[in-house]
Amino acid sequence: MRMSNFNYLVRRGVGSVFKNAMMSLASFFVLLVSLILIGLSVLVAMDIGVVMSNIEEKNEILVYVYGDVEQSVLSHISDVLSTNPNSLSTVFYSKEEAWEDYRNSNSEYMELYDYLPYNPIPHTYRVTVKDISKISETAEEFRTVEGVEKVTAPQDFASVLVNIRSTLSVIAGALLIAMVVTSVIIIYNSIRSSVFARAKEINIMKVVGATNSFVKIPFFIEGMFIGAAAGGASWFVTKVIYEALLQLFRDDLTIWQIFGLSSMVQFENVTWYVLAANLILGTLLGAIGTIISTGKYVKV
Repeated sequence: MRMSNFNYLVRRGVGSVFKNAMMSLASFFVLLVSLILIGLSVLVAMDIGVVMSNIEEKNEILVYVYGDVEQSVLSHISDVLSTNPNSLSTVFYSKEEAWEDYRNSNSEYMELYDYLPYNPIPHTYRVTVKDISKISETAEEFRTVEGVEKVTAPQDFASVLVNIRSTLSVIAGALLIAMVVTSVIIIYNSIRSSVFARAKEINIMKVVGATNSFVKIPFFIEGMFIGAAAGGASWFVTKVIYEALLQLFRDDLTIWQIFGLSSMVQFENVTWYVLAANLILGTLLGAIGTIISTGKYVKV
């Protein structure tokens, strides 16, 4: 195709956006809302991932070793715990340290403690896990280690966290699919209406020998132009809304810090990724809607 023909088709495609202003605006705003919701959903999902990671890092398996044991046994237990594939970190808390801390925190009974014949507090290992969904099986593995007397793990809490993460993933996926389908349908109807409005012009073009691509390209450019415009606008609106939410959390971090929300994703760190994703997704949705509508209604 000659460059002059291509320029002509581009001008026709862009011009049809303004000739069919009402349908173009409808497509633009539906795409805009869809891309905003998709963008915010992805950012919120990233923040939830950060929060879940922060919470998971605070979940520990406590491994107790009662009685007086040799240093070789403690070393063996420490090696086994720290080399477990699901172990993120292992901290040893000796019975002497624990007993001293307990005595200091309950100093009013200090004289009574002196009459105890032995130290009742066990050696303890605090193991932070990498994958909270595997905390139960990891705890079971620790129970089989020689010298270990007792293992405790927040298995119920871990199960709740895993269920929350799975539910949020399903909701985010369903929302994404719904927004994509809605956007394609709106673009489809917009381009179809444009095709109907220019049916006579298309018939004339076919009579004089216009090819399939020559007829379809302007509609294709029209859909991509609307999608790209909606992508750029959605990036700006997403930026404004998300930064407003961040400011809301910054104003009162007393409760949010507990859940790790003080380390939420900063928009400036992902701004170019969000812009590129919005432009690409908007253009892609516009192109898909155009392909579907022209493939069915432009009989050339």
